[in-house]
Amino acid sequence: MKDILFTFFNYFVFFYTSMLAISFIVFAFLSFISLKRRKDYYVESYVRKIIKESPYTPGVSVIAPAYNEEKTIIDNVNSMLALEYPVFEVIIVNDGSTDKTLEKITEYYELIEVPYAYIERIKTKPFKRLLKSTNPKYSRLIVVDKENGGTKADASNAGINASSYPYFICTDVDCILEKYALYRCISPIISSDKQVIAVSGTMLMANGCVVKDGQIVDVKTPRTPIPLFQNLEYMRSYLIGKMGWSAINGMPNVSGGFGLFDRSVAIAAGGYDGTSFAEDMDMITRMVGYMCDFSRPYKIVQIPDTCCWTEGPPNLAMLYRQRTRWARGLFQTLSVHHKMIFKKTYKQMGLLTLPYMFIFEFLAPIIEVTGFSVFIYLAFTGAVNWNTAWMIYLTIYVFCQFLSIVVITYDYYVGMLYKRGYEYLWIIIASILEPIFYHPIITFCSLRGYLSYLTKRDFKWKKMERTGFKQKTGNANEEDTKVNPEPATI
Repeated sequence: MKDILFTFFNYFVFFYTSMLAISFIVFAFLSFISLKRRKDYYVESYVRKIIKESPYTPGVSVIAPAYNEEKTIIDNVNSMLALEYPVFEVIIVNDGSTDKTLEKITEYYELIEVPYAYIERIKTKPFKRLLKSTNPKYSRLIVVDKENGGTKADASNAGINASSYPYFICTDVDCILEKYALYRCISPIISSDKQVIAVSGTMLMANGCVVKDGQIVDVKTPRTPIPLFQNLEYMRSYLIGKMGWSAINGMPNVSGGFGLFDRSVAIAAGGYDGTSFAEDMDMITRMVGYMCDFSRPYKIVQIPDTCCWTEGPPNLAMLYRQRTRWARGLFQTLSVHHKMIFKKTYKQMGLLTLPYMFIFEFLAPIIEVTGFSVFIYLAFTGAVNWNTAWMIYLTIYVFCQFLSIVVITYDYYVGMLYKRGYEYLWIIIASILEPIFYHPIITFCSLRGYLSYLTKRDFKWKKMERTGFKQKTGNANEEDTKVNPEPATI
C-alpha cells in the first residue's frame, strides 16, 4: 500500500510540475503578443501630446497614506507634486501619525484647515479635518487628517472619499513615481472600447538607484541579495505573469504599491477591505464581482512600462514580515471569495484566475514541502534513482534560467530599462542563485503565513526598516543617503 501511495504521489508531482511549467510558457507567449501589440501602436511622446491637449482628459487623484513619515514626508510629497499630467491632485492621508508628520507638511506647504463636506462613501475610522495650502504653488495638494485605522486599506478608503476625480492611483508615500506614470496609466483607458476598471503599472526595486529631486536619475540593479532577488521576481511577475493575465483579461490583482482604479466602480464594490492582508487582490476580486453581477463588460490592463519604484526589504526579518503577510492575504482572499471559484458568472476570474491562484499559488508551497519530505524519506531508505533525480532537478533548474532569459529579453524589447548592459549580469546572477537560496525562504514564509492565518494568531502591521535611496546633489560626484524607516506595502 505504501508503495502505491509513493508511486501515485510521484506521478502527481510530475503532472503538477509539468502543468505549472506549461502555464509559464503560455503566459510568456501571451505576454509577447501583448508587448508586440503595444510596441506597434504606442508612441509615448505622441500619446502625451494628445492627452495634454485634449479637453476631455480625465482627472486622476493620487492617494498616498502616511503614518509617521516625518523624516521623508517633504521629499516624498514634492516627488508626487512633480508628476507630469494636466489634471491631477495629490491626496496625503495622515493616518493618525504620532510623530511630526502633520506638523512638518502643514508648515512647509502652508496648510490651513478648510471647510469640506466629507461624504463617507466607504466607511473608515473617523475623519478629523481636511487641509489645503494657501500657496497657489501647492494648489494640487490635499491633506486628509484622520484617526489611525491600523491598515493602509482604511487610510486609502479615506483618500477615496476625499477624492474628486473619476480615477485614482493608490500608492505608498515612500514610493517614487515615474514622471510620466499618469500618462502611461490613462492611455489604456482612453483607447479601450470597454470600460477599464483598473490599470497596473510595472513596479521595480529602487534599491541601488540614484534619486534627485524625487525622481530616479540613474537606474541600477540592487547590489544586496534580497532586493536583487525580489527585483528579478518583480520583473518575472509583471513582464510575464501579469502581462499574460492581462492578455486574457484575467488579472489576479493590481499591486497596492501602484495601481490606477475607476473610482465609481471601486466605491460601488465597497472600496478596500480594511481587515484584509491582501487588499490589492481583494479589491480587484470584488470589483470584478460587481461588474459581473450586473453583466457589465470590463477590462483590467497591465502595462509593461515601469511606473513606480519601491524599496524592497533590506534583510531577512523584513522579508519574513512581508511574505508571511502576503501568504495570509492569499489564504484570506481565497477563503472570502471561494464561492466565485468555477462560477461562469464571474468569467475569467471565476473560471481561470481564482482556480489557478488556488492550485498553483496557494498549494505550491504545501506540495513542495511535502515532496521534499518524501524525497528525504526515500533517500534514507535507498529508494531514489539518483540518475533520474538529478536529471529532473537539472531540467527544472534550466527551465528557471530560461524564464529569466525571457524576462531580460522582454525588458530589452520594451525599451531596455537598464542602459548599462552589465546591470543585467546582476539579474542573471540572481536567477542562478534564486532556486537554491531565495525560493526556499519564500516557501517557508508562505507556510508560516498559512499557519498564522489558520491559528488566527493576532497579526499587527509593523514598520519595515529602510536603508534609504541614494540622493544625488547639485554636484554630480556627491551622494548622500536618505533614511526611510517606513514600509511600502506592495
